[in-house]
Amino acid sequence: MRQIVLDTETTGLEPEHGHRIIEIGCVEMVDRRLTGNNFHQYLQPEREIDAAAVEVHGITNEFLEDKPKFGDVAQDFIDYVRGAELIIHNAPFDVGFLDHEFHLMESAARIDSLCAVTDTLVMAKKMHPGQRNSLDALCKRYDIDNSHRELHGALLDAEILADVYLMMTGGQASLILDGVANDEFGDNSVDSIQRLPSNRPKLKVVHADQQELAAHEQQLKAMGEACIWLKKH
Repeated sequence: MRQIVLDTETTGLEPEHGHRIIEIGCVEMVDRRLTGNNFHQYLQPEREIDAAAVEVHGITNEFLEDKPKFGDVAQDFIDYVRGAELIIHNAPFDVGFLDHEFHLMESAARIDSLCAVTDTLVMAKKMHPGQRNSLDALCKRYDIDNSHRELHGALLDAEILADVYLMMTGGQASLILDGVANDEFGDNSVDSIQRLPSNRPKLKVVHADQQELAAHEQQLKAMGEACIWLKKH
């Protein structure tokens, strides 16, 4: 299973008002493992960046002067994402901008024709209704360190979202690169495992008494026919 966690930074909020993409960051996962085969590109948007947007991501017009235009990297991007499942937080925003860029270059390509899309914001709202579900809020909820995130950045946010997505969908606490633990997320090497001494005292086993067993049986029966523990094999 090939998944690509994607984020973009833009000149402003509305593509219909002429705003453009200035950064694309993608992190590839295969079978829930980071591969290191990432896609990262800054782009010359051919327009000024809104001051409010600069305050969010810190990317300036001067920095982008010598960067390629979207059309220059579009085919590389298409080849990279084709056939994958895109993992995006608030997907309509990023997909809308990407489709707008394709439209401006008169390309027939559209994200929904290239990839499946999973919106982690929609997932989070279902899992945590009535709560804040921004990327920062999810990092706090799942105890993911994003202290190095002073400004938004497409690649950095994609890396953080990959960690959040793994926690949301299975509880994997650390990202693994080609089967080797990534030191940035903690030392999970074999050498770091603490082994208990062989002569340690045995754990005391406390068995349930008859009253506790009866209460357990009553609770299982209260769960009804769907209770798998009552089914005889």
